[in-house]
Amino acid sequence: MGTPSDHAPLAERVEELLAAGGPLAIVAAGDPVLRRPAEPYDGQLDPALFARFVEALRVTMRAAPGVGLAAPQVGVELRIAVIEDPAPVPEEVRLARGRVPQPFRVLVNPSCEPAGDARAAFFEGCLSVPGYQAVVARAARVRLTARDEHGRALDEVFTGWPARIVQHETDHLDGVLYLDRAEPRSLSSNQAAAERWAQPTPEAAARALGFPLP
Repeated sequence: MGTPSDHAPLAERVEELLAAGGPLAIVAAGDPVLRRPAEPYDGQLDPALFARFVEALRVTMRAAPGVGLAAPQVGVELRIAVIEDPAPVPEEVRLARGRVPQPFRVLVNPSCEPAGDARAAFFEGCLSVPGYQAVVARAARVRLTARDEHGRALDEVFTGWPARIVQHETDHLDGVLYLDRAEPRSLSSNQAAAERWAQPTPEAAARALGFPLP
């Protein structure tokens, strides 16, 4: 089955993507849609189609599974993302990474900026770069502004792992992949990360692989 034409009207392409039902196909690194800044959302989809698209993003994120998904990752160049994290992690991981549960959220036209100078570095992966993880240093605390799916303004400070999630997803909307910010020497297969670097923090990996931490 062919993919929707890049030249078709956006709403028509979204309709085509949704027609099959179920999780959407996730675009992999190398597709130009992941490298273009997404178009601000300004009603390009009618309300019913927008709601269906958001639901498809939710279904796709959960099926992957992941803790966030941006519209460009399913081939739609709109500034929309969803996040959700049940955070099923051991207590020592929760404490080290600040990983606390996050409810399902829709972020429309999100923007985030550091709230302070503190930075934290941890292994990070991406649904569009399957099979690998790398250490990324990010702001430990960020202020997020956006709209929700009902058009209500969001203005919230995120810390710890939730701050990492919103930075990762807003990067996608700017055409940035986590690999652009990663320590190259930290790049590990999922298997290596699970077998060698499953510790709550990446200090052991930094010593063994030879990369700096903030």
